[in-house]
Amino acid sequence: MTAESPESVRDAAAGLQQETVSREVVVVNAAGLHARPADLLAREARKWQSRIALVNESQRADGKSILELLTLAAEAGTRLVVEATGPDAREALDAIGSLFESRFNEHENHQDS
Repeated sequence: MTAESPESVRDAAAGLQQETVSREVVVVNAAGLHARPADLLAREARKWQSRIALVNESQRADGKSILELLTLAAEAGTRLVVEATGPDAREALDAIGSLFESRFNEHENHQDS
């Protein structure tokens, strides 16, 4: 006879609520995902409860770790998939997507044609 503890029932229910969402982003910064934008990205990711990962082909990096983000060596034009899993996954994904769309607030000296 197996009895489930209230904690295991709660944990199982919480597991059902874990939503995973993903979105493709493009690194548009001329210098790529270098230290400054990687730091901004990791700081933003750490604001959320959800697990955040960035995927570049077969390489996966923890979005909350600047060092792992830098290992992606994402140059300008690189397509990445951002994955978020957790209770605030959609909100986290929107916030991170906004960083990419705003070029991490880096203002380049030329205009796009």
